[in-house]
Amino acid sequence: QVQLVESGGGLVQAGGSLRLSCAASGRTFSTYTMAWFRQALGKEREFVATISWIGGTTSYADSVKGRFTISRDNAKNTVYLQMNSLEPEDTAVYYCAADLRRSTYLSTRLGDYGYWGQGTQVTVSS
Repeated sequence: QVQLVESGGGLVQAGGSLRLSCAASGRTFSTYTMAWFRQALGKEREFVATISWIGGTTSYADSVKGRFTISRDNAKNTVYLQMNSLEPEDTAVYYCAADLRRSTYLSTRLGDYGYWGQGTQVTVSS
């Protein structure tokens, strides 16, 4: 069983920055593909970014490319999402997710991630 705990959300003005963290349990974190998704009020949960378990390859949604950066620290069992140039449209609950299958590809699909955190609220004011 893997537990994921997000932190770092909050209220920020447009143009500002936040860094989200997701701490994972388990002794094999380095083999987890990790991802961030978000869900705005009244909308479906959507992919934001993912990072592979090997090589650190990353992938981003077009809406955040160039503004957000996903990274991981395997020694701390933690994945991060650095969010810069935030816009009101980024307001959502942000979820951390893990895929333990040692996939050879980066998935943007919710169903490919078997473990989820409880989420952290990010609110961007205009």
